[in-house]
Amino acid sequence: MKRFALIGAAGYIAPRHMRAIKDTGNELACAYDINDSVGIIDSISPSSEFFTEFERFYDHAWRLKRDPATALDYVSVCSPNYLHHPHITAGLRLGCDVICEKPLVPTSAMLDDLALVEKETGSRLWNILQLRHHQAIIALKDRVQSGKQDHKHDVELTYITSRGKWYMESWKGDPRKSFGVATNIGVHFYDMLHFIFGRLQRNVVHFANEQKAAGYLEYENARVRWFLSIDANDLPDSVKGKKPTYRSITCDGAEIEFSEGFTDLHTVSYQSILDGKGYGIEDARHCVETVETIRTLALSRPMDNEGHPFLAHLLG
Repeated sequence: MKRFALIGAAGYIAPRHMRAIKDTGNELACAYDINDSVGIIDSISPSSEFFTEFERFYDHAWRLKRDPATALDYVSVCSPNYLHHPHITAGLRLGCDVICEKPLVPTSAMLDDLALVEKETGSRLWNILQLRHHQAIIALKDRVQSGKQDHKHDVELTYITSRGKWYMESWKGDPRKSFGVATNIGVHFYDMLHFIFGRLQRNVVHFANEQKAAGYLEYENARVRWFLSIDANDLPDSVKGKKPTYRSITCDGAEIEFSEGFTDLHTVSYQSILDGKGYGIEDARHCVETVETIRTLALSRPMDNEGHPFLAHLLG
């Protein structure tokens, strides 16, 4: 049984990490968040210590380190995006391996720094890239790899996940903290595209504001038109008023069904990490570089067949 600490226990994604720790037969020994709305712990790991000040959490973890019987083995990071780097390095310097949500960090330079801290501490950093474990994604990757290697598939990615007014008031609505909508809700899709279709060759952004972004990506084996949004007004008429989320990926005109099978992917990811087969810094580099470029590119008018269909009502 491994002993875990969790940073960011009140966050949206934290319960999936708590359950993954429990379902893989391990113990959540302590948790930290500046917010105290963490009653979910009672139903998953009621004996876990909890702190609302990082200094007290870190001091407690350091004291646990003195005794091999109580020392932490892993620190899981679910804090806001802009805090990932300091929380990861704190975990590594405690002598723990660290499991972090995506986006790992916002820039490739920060990835280089994390690699240096890994070397200094001898501990490992693992990234949750759960779509790589989804059976529909794995099947598509196998199909692409078994086909003609010089063929470019035509892919259309659409992801609209409605968010209320609270979103822009939270850290997620602050681009200094979330790094923008393409990074915050899109980074795992860009990792998925790289995982399936290979190296990125071209990156173009057609539209970007606080609530949505769209562009074109060309990979070794795909041409991708993408659209991401947190605005409910972008939902297709077939979904509007019925569901708050619309997720669609088509490849050569055929829909890739992957709306199911998400429930246990964090647990699968944890088990893979515990088995020493998880995804580390270099696995995350491609998607970090992709979103870093998206954030810095000047907007371009879409060329023929490169603009996502949802762009029409935005560009006029």
